[in-house]
Amino acid sequence: MSPFPLLAGAVGMVFVGGSVAVSGVLADTPMLTVQCLRYTVAALLLALFARATGRRLVRPRGTEWLWLGGVVLTGMFLFNVALVLGARHAEPAVLGVAVACVPVLLAVVGPLIEGHAPAVRLIAAALVVTAGAGLVQGFGRADAIGLLWALVTFACEAGFTLLAVPVLGRHGPLGVSVHAIWMAAVLFGATGMAWEGPAAVLRLTGADLLAGAYLAVAVTALAFVLWYSCVERVGTARAGLLTGIAPIAAAATGVVLGGPRPSLLVWLGVAVVATGLALGLTERDRVRLGAGPPDHDSDGDLASVLRPSGAGRG
Repeated sequence: MSPFPLLAGAVGMVFVGGSVAVSGVLADTPMLTVQCLRYTVAALLLALFARATGRRLVRPRGTEWLWLGGVVLTGMFLFNVALVLGARHAEPAVLGVAVACVPVLLAVVGPLIEGHAPAVRLIAAALVVTAGAGLVQGFGRADAIGLLWALVTFACEAGFTLLAVPVLGRHGPLGVSVHAIWMAAVLFGATGMAWEGPAAVLRLTGADLLAGAYLAVAVTALAFVLWYSCVERVGTARAGLLTGIAPIAAAATGVVLGGPRPSLLVWLGVAVVATGLALGLTERDRVRLGAGPPDHDSDGDLASVLRPSGAGRG
């Protein structure tokens, strides 16, 4: 298995982890308006990239609109809403641990969607990664409503990956990213106009715009394509293990920005995550239920990882 798809997924998770500190800057801003601007900029950047590189984006058809809409509604809209509302009833660590449980669901459900049986070793690796991520993030307190929002966060984070699988074959990572992002921009724009009003954009400061720019470029335009490239090439179960990198990146970013040094428990969590990654990413063992998806190996260069396979069809 080529290391490049895994490297793409890992880099994407580093960007996501680094966004934790950046998102803190936006805690008191009009959330819906910021998200609309973020996704609008990201969509324009990816559309320009597709045009400059001659990669044709095909229009979704039929049920593809439903799959893409599901990605947007769960993994992008409700996920952000759940984080904001959940933070009022639960400590951040509770929501973080909920997200850290996603590798287990991806290891079980992802292979079934792709057409082959889950691998016991990958499920075990996902459990190890989840345990390590929990140690890195720590554990907090929550009331019943907070736990409910944590469950919603967990489901929405999983939906971001699982609901994209059926459309990756025709649209490729770039196509899925572009369509999901522009649809998210429309959804956040419409709700932002209704709840925050058109004047909300005037309340944004220079720091808000810089933070939003990072989210648009690194966490959206780049991370989306990198992540979906990884999912397409190595499958959801293996890609899901890489989500354990995000809390480690978040902790490292906090230190760089002047936060406290990691405790012994955090270092233990890093070691546990590394163990889980080693367990799950060193072999390829599948039990086919049917024909299954094509082999996910790339041809060994970074350009192949970013190539939107199938994006020119249809």
